[in-house]
Amino acid sequence: MSRAREIIVAKDLGFNYAGAKKPAIQGVNLSISEDEFILLTGPSGCGKTSLCRCLNGLIPNFYQGEWTGELMVDGLDVTTQPTSELSRRVGYVFQNPENQLFALTVEKDIAFGPENLGFSRDEIRERVDVAMKITGTSALKELAPYELSGGQQQRVALAGVLAMKPSVIVLDEPTSFLDPHTAEEVMRAADDLRRELGLTIVVVEHRLDLVARYAERIVVMDGGKIVADGSLEQVLDEQFDMLEGLGVGVPRVSLLWSMLRRDGIVSGKVPTHVEDAASALSGMMSH
Repeated sequence: MSRAREIIVAKDLGFNYAGAKKPAIQGVNLSISEDEFILLTGPSGCGKTSLCRCLNGLIPNFYQGEWTGELMVDGLDVTTQPTSELSRRVGYVFQNPENQLFALTVEKDIAFGPENLGFSRDEIRERVDVAMKITGTSALKELAPYELSGGQQQRVALAGVLAMKPSVIVLDEPTSFLDPHTAEEVMRAADDLRRELGLTIVVVEHRLDLVARYAERIVVMDGGKIVADGSLEQVLDEQFDMLEGLGVGVPRVSLLWSMLRRDGIVSGKVPTHVEDAASALSGMMSH
């Protein structure tokens, strides 16, 4: 079985915003492969957003400061590529989708990216239709973005990014404005995209409950550095106290299990979601 291609490679990456007293990110070494679903987390101000801005070229192209180290995204050196080229490779879905949607209709909003990249009318039509179909937004195409619910807006923002046919999609705290049910739908949609299209998904989120079912790997940042990187199950099991200390919103079922394990009531690895816990409990009861 061939090893998945590395789509993001950072080596000793650092960035210090102009005028800032300390670097936003420093000494970041990270390798992400195609098809991975990555959860990027950590306390507020830890460098998560700055790292994501590097991925799509906003840093160093739009933010002034001192860059150190290397960052390759889909084979491109971020420091030598125009943002327009990087936007084809890395799609960015912002925390509040209202900041991303501005056209008179959903359809026109989704078409905005491909139009600006200069594609033909037929190519734009195909990209918009495919993006709406995959994200389940076809029925919304004639509506104005402000008429939509938060979950619908998030899906339209996702469709707009998809129409660019990126290799990587970054979702920056996409569930902040959503109720739990809608947040679950958006996360499921992101995971479906990964499976169907072979995309790499990076979700910035501090509430792990909402992503734990889908993320295979967690990268934890603190003080501009990566302090943990591994499978979600392993990091939750072995570095639970550190996550809690950083104020990361660990899954409630994981918190409960950890407390019960300390009291000797249960044993085994800390589960990441309810189904895992139920399966583990069932196994204990059958012995």
